[in-house]
Amino acid sequence: MKRRKLRNPLALAVLAVLWQKPMHPYEIAQTLRRQGKDSSTKINYGSLYTVVQNLEKYGFVEVTDVERQGNRPERTVYGITAAGRQETTEWMSDLVAFPAKEYPIFETALSLLGVLHPTQVERLLEERLKALDVQVASGRGALEKLYETLPRLFLVENEYQLHMVEAEAEWVRGFLDEIRNGSLPGVDAWRHLHETGEVPEDLTQLMQ
Repeated sequence: MKRRKLRNPLALAVLAVLWQKPMHPYEIAQTLRRQGKDSSTKINYGSLYTVVQNLEKYGFVEVTDVERQGNRPERTVYGITAAGRQETTEWMSDLVAFPAKEYPIFETALSLLGVLHPTQVERLLEERLKALDVQVASGRGALEKLYETLPRLFLVENEYQLHMVEAEAEWVRGFLDEIRNGSLPGVDAWRHLHETGEVPEDLTQLMQ
């Protein structure tokens, strides 16, 4: 995968928006909000101007106009360049074709789960499962509503988000059942560690 000059997802979102038409940064921000891109991309609107300037620095966007309306400050309009279109296409192709290793914070918590007592983990996962089930129900309802007014092409990220939450809920539910019924390998040693402070011999060997 090619190493990008800009790797901020906001830069990619800006390029995609400018693919539609030239805009000034404030209009770019409005368009991102209106099209719901802030639900799928972590967008820091305060850094949007810096992102646009960096895109211009590398020749991916260029100034196409400077708007002057009455006493309002000038607004610089930017358009995507041929290099910008190529960069967008190549960047998107990489993201769609090649799975990238990401580091969700829940994965971090799972990797360190042993520091908590299994009973506490049961309670915490029950809370998480309730929250996930609410997300699934509300997400499904919102998606069905959006289908009434928007083509599915513009909702695929919402579908993906919903399916990911559903998959997580299913996994958490199964893992929680394993802890409850004692079928999770090593759960007895895990309990013993927290209840006695002694590291069982089988865990000691694994930690060496």
